[in-house]
Amino acid sequence: MIDPFGRHITYLRLSVTDRCDFRCQYCMAENMQFLPKSDVLSLEELEILCTAFIANGVKKIRLTGGEPLVRKNMMSLIDNLGQYVKDNIIEELTLTTNGSQLAKYASGLYEAGVRRINVSVDTLDEAKFRHITRWGNLDQVLHGIRAAQDAGLAIKINMVALKGINDDEIGQMLDWCVRNQMDLTLIETMPLGEIDVNRHEQYLSLQQVREQLADSWELAESDYRTGGPARYYSVGSSGRKLGMITPMSHNFCDSCNRIRVTCTGQLFMCLGHEDNIDLREVLRNHQGDRQAVEQAIISAISKKPERHYFTIDPEHNRPTLQRHMSMTGG
Repeated sequence: MIDPFGRHITYLRLSVTDRCDFRCQYCMAENMQFLPKSDVLSLEELEILCTAFIANGVKKIRLTGGEPLVRKNMMSLIDNLGQYVKDNIIEELTLTTNGSQLAKYASGLYEAGVRRINVSVDTLDEAKFRHITRWGNLDQVLHGIRAAQDAGLAIKINMVALKGINDDEIGQMLDWCVRNQMDLTLIETMPLGEIDVNRHEQYLSLQQVREQLADSWELAESDYRTGGPARYYSVGSSGRKLGMITPMSHNFCDSCNRIRVTCTGQLFMCLGHEDNIDLREVLRNHQGDRQAVEQAIISAISKKPERHYFTIDPEHNRPTLQRHMSMTGG
């Protein structure tokens, strides 16, 4: 699949649920109204979508949510998709998780063919962790990370940089990651969905963070790429990498090879645009006909925009888009 700007689309980010057992402040409101289960694609429908994308050149699939591991029978889908990795049909199956369920599922993930995962940890302070996530338990997450490493999974920590909340411990987080043989990716807050806090007050430019970290760490630009939006730096001689995802201060659109599908089957060609194709309608109207799905996908790729235009309205605290990240897929 090649978009109108000559970019090869090889990376699918697939949300399997909008539900989560945390309520992170920058992601969703505390009293979220989640989707009716009938609106969400079944595991069988999700697998049909994945096979259609694989048939058209997707080589990497990342499962997201919400929290993907809270979905009932989720491991059955992971096992089935993992077979494509074992058969060398796709290069990688991975997922982004909050870590709450890792102690239970880490071994199963490795056995299914998953080799690395992203875990969201925004602070190592237990009280602050509870404040940011509202419902999260830091010890439970740290136990899950240890279980994942014991199972053989490589871990990358995702940390949303929040001014006035966790900006004073980014260096500590990097040190913790280096000591525990994990990479770290910092993320600027994104203007998606109405939430209970002021994003303008939370926004922190990662350009500023990089300059501050350089006072204590030797950071060298790296050509390492995972197919995701992060730009990477080598952290001294540690062998670890620091990634930065900067949708606000420096967009990453020129090399975009990604598309996103929501748990309701909406294919978004760009995270920062509302234009989408309803693959759920295609699936259900054509009784799961993969060929019809493939035709819809190819049509969608021909409409992929060149870039996003994220902004945060400081006066009215309005997001660029009304849909929440938990609905689109993190």
